[in-house]
Order: sequence, then structure tokens, then C-alpha cells
Amino acid sequence: MSKQKGGIRAHIGLFFTFTAILPILVCGCSQFNERLQAKSTFEEANDFFQQENYKASLNAYEQIIEKYPTTGDRVLFEMGIIHAHPKNEQKDYQKSLECFEQLIRDYPESEYRQNSERMIFYINNVTIKDKMIATQQSQIEALYQDVVTKENVILTLQSEISTLQKKIAALEQKFFDFAIKYQPADKILIEKKARRLTLFSKGEVLKTYKIALGGNPDGPKERQGDNKTPEGTYIIDSRNMDSQYHLSLHISYPNERDRKRAKELGVSPGGDIMIHGIKNGFSWVGGSHTEVDWTKGCIAVTDEEIEEIEKLAPDGTVVEIMP
Repeated sequence: MSKQKGGIRAHIGLFFTFTAILPILVCGCSQFNERLQAKSTFEEANDFFQQENYKASLNAYEQIIEKYPTTGDRVLFEMGIIHAHPKNEQKDYQKSLECFEQLIRDYPESEYRQNSERMIFYINNVTIKDKMIATQQSQIEALYQDVVTKENVILTLQSEISTLQKKIAALEQKFFDFAIKYQPADKILIEKKARRLTLFSKGEVLKTYKIALGGNPDGPKERQGDNKTPEGTYIIDSRNMDSQYHLSLHISYPNERDRKRAKELGVSPGGDIMIHGIKNGFSWVGGSHTEVDWTKGCIAVTDEEIEEIEKLAPDGTVVEIMP
């Protein structure tokens, strides 16, 4: 009996926290003799259980109940435990319930009845929880699939947006190329505060550019060396294709107003105001050059941009420079 207590009965605590099962040793003379005869078979079944050979253990119990029917309540109880055991890979809660329910029905006075009722309660709770867990896992998997689907949709949309942006850029370039070929600019508007140069043709905007100005940009240019960009109306009066700043378009500064102001101040108005690219050898700076006003009073764009402007703006193009 000590071996049996160390086997299946020792595992009952995995399911509930009630007092360990104590078999009735004396149930009448005939029952006692039959249980005594079944002892070795119970030990065999218990050995299989200890070895985690649950199928063989169940087969042994089935043989016991056929040969020794008076031990049926114990057999049903221990078979119910095996069917529900956590380590049993073929565990079957339904078969376990059937064993306990048959025990209660067929052996109403059995010492195992109370614990069988507790096991039924336990298994029903476990079954409910298993169903809840399965439902939650199913919901989690569904949510995960939904997230994956939405991520795929987002990636697809991002790809489509990128493709559209490239198409738009290509169309803008085609339009600009068309404008260069068939619609030259007739006005250049320079807005100092906005750091923006805009090309116009017959009142329509052809293209805009970010610019850098003289290092002292506020206010109109008054004298030579003040690093200010002029304000007023001028024209493109010449161009230098071999400039130290890639290439340059000369602006007709100073005009009469500029000369008058410089004369009143008794200074030279200065000159050589141009729209130009980046200093030779530094073209790699690119568009980041506009982060600071770095010229001596000129208007600077990138090398690629001055090439476009030079093609669009012939000599005589009006240049209006606003504060």
C-alpha cells in the first residue's frame, strides 16, 4: 500500500488541496479478500503510472475491475485521476468526468465519493478556463492578423505614395523643361525676408527657389562693403559662364535711386551684385547653403538651380528685389 500512496495518490494534490485519499481497509470479509487478491495488480498499475506509461496503467485498471468488481470505486477514481493528469499527453477531461460520475452513481456509499465530487467541480472549472483561454488566444491571433494586414496595407500605401511622388516630380520637371524651351521668364522676384526667388512668365509662376543673401541682409544696400543685398527694381544686364561661383547673372545695381542715396551719404554705392551658384569647389554643400546668409550682397542658389535660371532668364529680364 505504501507504494500506491507514493504513486497516483501522491499526484492528487496537483488537482485540489483537500485531505489525501484513505481507502477503507475492511469492507466485509469477501470484499477484503478480493481487494487483497487485487493488490499485486494495483501495484502493477501504479508502477506504470509512476513510469508515466498512462496507457498501460489504464489497461491494468480495466483488468482489475473485470476480475475484482468490488474494487470498482477505487479503480474508477484512479482512472479518473489518470485521464485528467497534467503529464498525460492523451488526457481526456470527458473520460475523467465519466469515471467520477459513474463512481458516484454506482457506488453511492464509496469513500471516494466526496473526492470524486470535488474532482468533478475542479475539472468543470478547468474546462471552462481552458475554453476561455482558447477563446482569448483565438482573439489574440485574430488581432495579430488584423495588425499584420494593416501593416501590409500601410506599407503598400507608403509604396504607392512614394511612386506618386516620383511621378509628380517627373511631371514637374517635364513642365519646367517645357517652360524653359517655350516660355522664358520675363520677371524675377526676390523676397529677402522669405529667402525666396520666383520666376514669372506673363504673370504665371514658373518655379521658386530658396536663396541665401548677403551677410547683413536687413535693409537696402547703401555702400560698398556693407554686405547688404539691394532692394529695388533692376534687370539682368549680363552673365558670366566662367564665374568663380559656377555661373552668374549680373544685376544692374546701382540704379539712380541707389546712386542718389550713396551720394547723399558720401560713399560709393558699390556694385557686382549677381544671382549666382555656390563657390567653385563647394558645390557638394547643395541646398544646405541656405541655412546661413553667406554672400557679400549677392543672391545665391545651388549650381543646378543657377543653370535652370540662366536658361530661363535672358538678358533684360526684370529683377524686383523686395525687403
